[in-house]
Amino acid sequence: MVDFWGVTKPVRLDVVDTPVVPGDYVLNHVGFAIRRIPAEEIGETLALYDELLRRASAEDLMAADIRAELDAAGGRDGHD
Repeated sequence: MVDFWGVTKPVRLDVVDTPVVPGDYVLNHVGFAIRRIPAEEIGETLALYDELLRRASAEDLMAADIRAELDAAGGRDGHD
């Protein structure tokens, strides 16, 4: 199970590049963890997602997709 801005959902670990333990951060794509994010990259990765969520618009399809998924699941606790 992963928590993505308040949305908790199952994620498969079949293809992740390294072993994952509770508390690790992973890059998720369509329900699969595809990469464990190294500790030294977590802050930068979270900042990128915060920026994507702030600028979500019709022109930015990636940001709009992330925001739509979170909105549909009732997520984004405090991340507007």
